[in-house]
Amino acid sequence: MMKIFTFLVAFTVSTLIYAQLPQNFSYQAVVRGANNALLSNQIVGIKISLLKGTENGQSVYSEVHTATTNANGLVSIAVGGGTFLEGNFIKIDWANGPYFVKTEIDPQGGTNYSLVTTTQLLSVPYALYAANSQPGPKGDKGEKGDQGTPGKDGKEEFQQLRVSATGDTLYLTNGNFVIVPGLSSSNDTISSYGPKLFDVEGNEYKTVKIGNQLWMAENLRTSSFNDGVTIPNVFADNNWNNLKSAAWCSYNNDEKFEIIYGKLYNWYALSPKTNGNKNICPVGWHVPRDKEWLTLYEYLGGVEVAANKLKHADPYCWMYLNEEASNSSKFSGLPGGFFNREGNFDGLFSVCMWWSSTENDVTSVWRFLVHAGASQIDMKYFPKEDAASIRCVKDL
Repeated sequence: MMKIFTFLVAFTVSTLIYAQLPQNFSYQAVVRGANNALLSNQIVGIKISLLKGTENGQSVYSEVHTATTNANGLVSIAVGGGTFLEGNFIKIDWANGPYFVKTEIDPQGGTNYSLVTTTQLLSVPYALYAANSQPGPKGDKGEKGDQGTPGKDGKEEFQQLRVSATGDTLYLTNGNFVIVPGLSSSNDTISSYGPKLFDVEGNEYKTVKIGNQLWMAENLRTSSFNDGVTIPNVFADNNWNNLKSAAWCSYNNDEKFEIIYGKLYNWYALSPKTNGNKNICPVGWHVPRDKEWLTLYEYLGGVEVAANKLKHADPYCWMYLNEEASNSSKFSGLPGGFFNREGNFDGLFSVCMWWSSTENDVTSVWRFLVHAGASQIDMKYFPKEDAASIRCVKDL
């Protein structure tokens, strides 16, 4: 019989500005076997249910995870970020509790769960509670503060301004500078958003001109080739690796992520060699080749700094965001993650991963990545069976 001893529930809230995206909190527990020995470095299957009212109350939300314990038997998951089963996490009224976390576990990593524990949430993450609460009454006006100390006498100073080539940085003659996101829209070579683009299903996309290239400023969301033929939606699990034909999935197999991040596609969906000579991009557009990605990066200053100008600059969209990120190109890269051939979703809130159409060899293809907190572009080849995002570029 397996035992699980929950010793910590650490609430690390990811609150995003988009109403469609979930909030979540981290949940940690130590897993032990029947002999009380730690289950170290072992894959376990976990089902989490949030119960309302009592430890036997109604389930308002449930999800499943596959996670790996560390050397101390500790397993960490994000409640609200697992594979959805029922309920709506973002609509939970945390003020109308109490709520209990019911944890079921399969030590073999599957779904043959045994009931382990039900624990009351004695405190609710502030941001989750506040999302469903109403403003309180206005407080009394405070007393008038003391007079501040007089400021120093100013002196007249003349500074000249110089604008960077890409239009997003103002330089002063005293050596200081300031990055102003959005100024690039006044530069002819990086315009404001271009004409709207529609795919065969009517999904609308922003476009942006960067140098001589016209790019989609959002990830692809279509479930059809541009001739109207449907691309199969295949549930992403351990059997995904066996696919040798076109397929797409949503992150965590949950369609709510598509609104912002788009769909995830395997390479067979974008390659004319394997999809019947079809095009997944809108008519007149295509999946970029590796050289087209490199052209984009070189125009933005090279692979060492281009990520700053490509990534969406709102810190609430990322696990963490480096200060240099500006989105001055208006490319608006968002960290939609990926699905790998081992059967795991990963990278949500931390990595943008886009396909190229250039093969490395018969089993792998080049992909281009932008990471949270990093200025440089990462170029790697990955298995064709993985699922990643697509950005289309207009034919020249």
